[in-house]
Amino acid sequence: MSSPTDDAPTLAPAGTAMQRLVVLTGMSGAGKSSALAALEDLGYEAVDNLPLALLDGVVAGGTLDRPLAVVIDVRTRGFTVDRLTAMLEQLRARQGLDVRLLFLDCDDDILRQRFTETRRRHPLALDRPLSDGLALERERMRRLRECADVVVDTAHWTLGELKQRLEDHLGLAAGGEHTLINVVSFGFRHGLPREADLVFDVRFLRNPHYEPELRPMSGKDPGVASYVEADEDFPRFWDRLTGLLAVVLPRQHREGKSYLTLAVGCTGGRHRSVRVAERLGDWLRERGARATVRHRDLDRGGRI
Repeated sequence: MSSPTDDAPTLAPAGTAMQRLVVLTGMSGAGKSSALAALEDLGYEAVDNLPLALLDGVVAGGTLDRPLAVVIDVRTRGFTVDRLTAMLEQLRARQGLDVRLLFLDCDDDILRQRFTETRRRHPLALDRPLSDGLALERERMRRLRECADVVVDTAHWTLGELKQRLEDHLGLAAGGEHTLINVVSFGFRHGLPREADLVFDVRFLRNPHYEPELRPMSGKDPGVASYVEADEDFPRFWDRLTGLLAVVLPRQHREGKSYLTLAVGCTGGRHRSVRVAERLGDWLRERGARATVRHRDLDRGGRI
């Protein structure tokens, strides 16, 4: 097996002459305007709802020392998924142009709540119920989501956290030449994280919830950590999990991934998944990778 330093995914810095173009798209209400404002704060030239016919001219008029961010979505004049993907392919073929497609998304329930709170009309629901407009948009945007370089789930982020995630995704933060690996614990009862690249199910491990003294604790507590790792199958599981990641992560990086999300799930997202995610974050950092750990459902209480 290669040394830890060899296996840690890294991203070589781009040449100084590369022009950066970020295309923001995704579901209406998912936060594209907020993301565009965050990129503007980070030094990007920002253009909202740019007609597709003008994209080529705007890119050609850009400067090498000012990256460009544009929002293109179902509101955009002339928008179709086929037209946008074809144009992105042409732009990516240009020498000296670094093109990233970011897709912002979140659950329909949250999108409905946001439209209700702001009293704004969905662009595809002008003469139909909001739920129908969301369903139509999700179907239209499905292929675009699948080919995006990065999918950002904005359901659980504050504006400050969204800005930090964009920095991480685009390699703007300190140490951005390395692939960022985000480890997130979650509870299956609350749904899968939309942004997950790899999902690991640890519900087979014995559950601290059924131990009265451990139930109010979390996977961050030493007692819970010891209990989870004392499971007779934990050592074999851990060896195979880390062995798999030692192979997969460098290959993901070689495919151009600058950001990866590893999701670890148990039933409620409080005990087993939290402990495994914490240990996985430590393991990754020990191997030289940039890794963050987030516990999505830790504060939802002790429900299993």
